[in-house]
Amino acid sequence: MLAVWPWLGGTGPQPGRAELAAAVRLSLRALAADAPGRSVEVRVPPFAAVQCVEGPRHTRGTPPNVIETDPRTWLELATGRLQWTDAVAAGRVTASGTRADLSHWLPIVRV
Repeated sequence: MLAVWPWLGGTGPQPGRAELAAAVRLSLRALAADAPGRSVEVRVPPFAAVQCVEGPRHTRGTPPNVIETDPRTWLELATGRLQWTDAVAAGRVTASGTRADLSHWLPIVRV
């Protein structure tokens, strides 16, 4: 996560693909550990997706609760640089379903 911190703050160059992928995957794994379950799928293409949050388990097709965003937005949310409600209002996050709200679990990482 520290490798992407200057970039998120606008003071550093964009990290390489490997560093960006590692930061996204690590933070998504932390979310899944903090909010275990399978009722919400969080997608951060092209790097990773996890299922999390307790509730009805999803087994086939598109989950009823899906959150999708780009890597930068996800990392800003995960580190507390961006608030969930602001990201949704700005259209930087798509969230569908009654359980598709991560505000309770954000930020994940405090740098």
